Amino acid sequence: FYACFMVASSVSVTSRKAGDTAAHTWVSDGRTGFTVEEASADDLAKLDGVRGTAITLNLKDDEGADFLVDEKLKQTIAQYSDHIDVKIFLNTPAQTESGEGQPANSASAIWKRPKSDVTEEQYTEFYRHITHGFDTPVLTSHWQAEGTIEYSALLFIPMMRPWDLYDPSRKGSVKLYVRRVFISDNMPDLMYPWMRFVRGVIDSEDLPLNISRENLQHNPILHKIRSSVTTRVLKDLAKLAKKDEPAFLTFWGQFGAALKEGLYDAHAHREDIFKICRFFSSHDGGESLMSLEDYIGRMKDGQKDIYYISGENVENLKNSPQIEGFKARGYEVLFFTDTVDEFWLQQVGDYQGKTFKSVTHGDIDLGDDDSSSAEDDVKDSAKKDSDDQALEALLSKFKDILQDEVADVRPSKRLTDSPVCLIAAADAPDMHMERVLKVQQNYAGMHKPILEVNPKHALVKKLISAGDEQVADAAMLLMDQALIIQGEPLKNPSEFARRMSEIMTKGL
Repeated sequence: FYACFMVASSVSVTSRKAGDTAAHTWVSDGRTGFTVEEASADDLAKLDGVRGTAITLNLKDDEGADFLVDEKLKQTIAQYSDHIDVKIFLNTPAQTESGEGQPANSASAIWKRPKSDVTEEQYTEFYRHITHGFDTPVLTSHWQAEGTIEYSALLFIPMMRPWDLYDPSRKGSVKLYVRRVFISDNMPDLMYPWMRFVRGVIDSEDLPLNISRENLQHNPILHKIRSSVTTRVLKDLAKLAKKDEPAFLTFWGQFGAALKEGLYDAHAHREDIFKICRFFSSHDGGESLMSLEDYIGRMKDGQKDIYYISGENVENLKNSPQIEGFKARGYEVLFFTDTVDEFWLQQVGDYQGKTFKSVTHGDIDLGDDDSSSAEDDVKDSAKKDSDDQALEALLSKFKDILQDEVADVRPSKRLTDSPVCLIAAADAPDMHMERVLKVQQNYAGMHKPILEVNPKHALVKKLISAGDEQVADAAMLLMDQALIIQGEPLKNPSEFARRMSEIMTKGL
């Protein structure tokens, strides 16, 4: 009611007590007080016979003139009062009584109806009404919450993501109502930012109608509603994953990256988010998505870590040299391809007691290589010592040649087929993380990677007995090769091309 004074210079209310014939008129300008007097003949004429209340607004010339236009009134009624129980007519009481005109509001709220009374077609029609789209929702959640807080919710997850899903200025898409009266469709505290893809309506029975938007943002009831709604939606998504996997995978493909933002800043919901997270892995060559529960169920006896590798796409990751040793020993490696993965991993150390560990970061002991041959196992210890010394001499040459490019050169325990790979030192950020920070946050850190060399590779064995000039060219070529595989730019492409041409010429 107090909103009347936003567009009216004064407001009068004429009414009578039920059963009485006498009526009175209340008048106020909203600033200097009010008066109450016996209603005049003109005031009584505004009433619907012996019943009803007449509210008259004397509109301001500059701010209220628009409300003299019927279309403006219809638009306002549809936006704020479309779902209240009472029908609103733009008629006189006599015209309404005679059946003239149609109500300006629907006077019904689908979210207040029992779930069993609403058909799929009605849900879809309402979804398209609030989204102005033509698709069907991949998930519909409809429930009535009772107890400490009471509210009704009808929420949808679209089949397609909006074009501005990752735009920082994107507004929320869930409308807040209080007892069927529309309050706002831009309430930041109503839904977490990482749930910004959810559409629909939340209708509270506990929030006051006349609360200001500023106070509402810090209202504890609103925060309780947000937590309750989030828990319910995540549980419904978990049910969808079991009941309708194709529908769930559609959701994950569209909104999975946004949902994983919650792993970073919503500790209270982290376990529920993890339950619905899906990742590609080396288990089937990155062909299908799987859950962390699937991964843990396949872990080898004694395995304490969840191994992962991060990068731009699955195709590159499944061919990464860094995972060769893991695959050879039967360890599954998860493929993290979303930028947000690098950030939530900084906040989340483990899942169900299993530590997340990057296969491209620090030293990893994979134990004995089960793929080694019997000949390797019975190798004479004296010859082995000799080979180790020769390898150490080669690596020492590599260090001198590449001292400006790498922090260290060392034999690799993770390579089986490739001659070299790059990894990040234990005290440095993961290489993909560093690349992301450089692009998105102008990160200036310059941590040198470590070059790992495969002692069992045929090329490395030949280089042990090669001349210094050949070793120098080979070291630079192998370094460039490792950079290319890692997706890093070459510092001197022309030198790489020259060395490659010379090697090819000698080999032909």
